[in-house]
Amino acid sequence: MVGLAVLVAMPVSAQIGAPTTSPPPEGLAEGTGAPFPKGNNAALDALPDWGGIWFALFDRPPGAQPSGPPPALPKLKGKYKEAYEAWRKEIAANNGVEKRNRSNCSPPGMPGIMQIGQYPFEFLFTPGRVTINQEAWMQTRKIWTDGRKHLDDPDPSYMGDSVGHWEGDTLVAVTLFVNDMLPLQNGMTHSPKLRITERIRLSPDDPDLLINEMTMEDPEALEEPFTRTVRYRRDRYGLLIEFQCSENDRNPVDAEGHTQYH
Repeated sequence: MVGLAVLVAMPVSAQIGAPTTSPPPEGLAEGTGAPFPKGNNAALDALPDWGGIWFALFDRPPGAQPSGPPPALPKLKGKYKEAYEAWRKEIAANNGVEKRNRSNCSPPGMPGIMQIGQYPFEFLFTPGRVTINQEAWMQTRKIWTDGRKHLDDPDPSYMGDSVGHWEGDTLVAVTLFVNDMLPLQNGMTHSPKLRITERIRLSPDDPDLLINEMTMEDPEALEEPFTRTVRYRRDRYGLLIEFQCSENDRNPVDAEGHTQYH
């Protein structure tokens, strides 16, 4: 005779388990901050108008000729400089094809995600938080503006941990704990001590131009702080389009870790 399992009805609360009860992050008192938006939305009217979507432009000043000098590069040092020189030799010997240590569908992370030219950005203001949606890879980035401190030794991530504040109409955001497998720029890696400071504001001369001054500091990888300015042009009624990289991931990696281009 085959035994039959008997299902015993259980209360819903027992099935789903006890709710999580995370404590307030450092810098916030119980009952305050972005998790409590009710009653705080009126303050958003005092912030600048970043509505619509934004397309990143090249980082030369308006009116500069494309034939001008190329943008400056970060000044690497030590093993990071040696690794970059080895990377340049490798791609030169491989017809420009780069070996990657990540999936072809993985996003660039910070700071590269804020410098993508062909896919637009969307900035959403809610009490205590700025959310940035990026069409490419359908990425979401959070910048906390509710007074909390940076996380205490979190796992490194693609977006890192971003904490910001408003200085007038300028959003000042500091990002720490970016995964050190991600590049500063093509072929340029960084240490776990990377610190990225952004100052994002509307142009005083053009309300449809957003300016992001990104300063990267890394005592182990950089000889000096490196600043790159990225500009974004507004499309007021534009929409982000769904981006599913996995539907078109046609470049698999073989057993030896080499990318196979079709």
